[in-house]
Amino acid sequence: MGLVRNVAALLFIIAVPVALITTNIRIVTNEPRVYEYAADRYDTPDTTGIPKGELLRAGGAIRQYFKNDQDALFIRVITDEGETVSLFNSRETQHMKDVKAVLQTTFRVQEVAVLFVLAYIVAVFIWARESGLRALATQLIIAGGAGLVAIGGIGAFAAIGFDTFWDNFHGVLFTNDFWQLDPDTDHLIQMFPEEFWRDVTIWIGIGTVAELAALAFFSAIYLGVTRNEPVAYETPLAHSAGA
Repeated sequence: MGLVRNVAALLFIIAVPVALITTNIRIVTNEPRVYEYAADRYDTPDTTGIPKGELLRAGGAIRQYFKNDQDALFIRVITDEGETVSLFNSRETQHMKDVKAVLQTTFRVQEVAVLFVLAYIVAVFIWARESGLRALATQLIIAGGAGLVAIGGIGAFAAIGFDTFWDNFHGVLFTNDFWQLDPDTDHLIQMFPEEFWRDVTIWIGIGTVAELAALAFFSAIYLGVTRNEPVAYETPLAHSAGA
């Protein structure tokens, strides 16, 4: 049982930051105000020649596409000149298929991570009771610290040069070059320019850091308040942290 507990504790420590960051990605992906922000902050109606209302309608279709079983995304919009056109060309459509595959994998990872975190916490409450909560709090502090280090490293790399970071990010996720779009002609990159993705990356990073820091902070407070209480068990990770 000791080995099982230690493996479960390690998986929990990994799952906590994974659950938080993937949840934040899912929220941002499905939040209509994010799409409206892109239109307003980067004046995409002027860049694309498509009215804001049409772009927001397209944003809604994109959000639905990421959640449904539709293979390819086809959206027709009315331009400022009143012409009905296809929003994306074949290259952009193929890239959206790739993006959908990555996002749906991210959503599945998020669901598994969240379920594991909840199941682990419930198990602590049911089997370890109050004394086991100190070990849980210690593991949350470790998870928070590990997550902050990882995000800090990624953030430092992105801060050095977001263009390089963004290119490397796409090189890792995609096996083709469909993501390399022309900002002069391709609506997808006009609607969501690189500067917009820089903003989104910062939002997700700050949100996740704040969540991890809050978990670690309140866990530390709990450990301080209950420092005289016995601990039912401690994993090697918890012991090394001095719980």
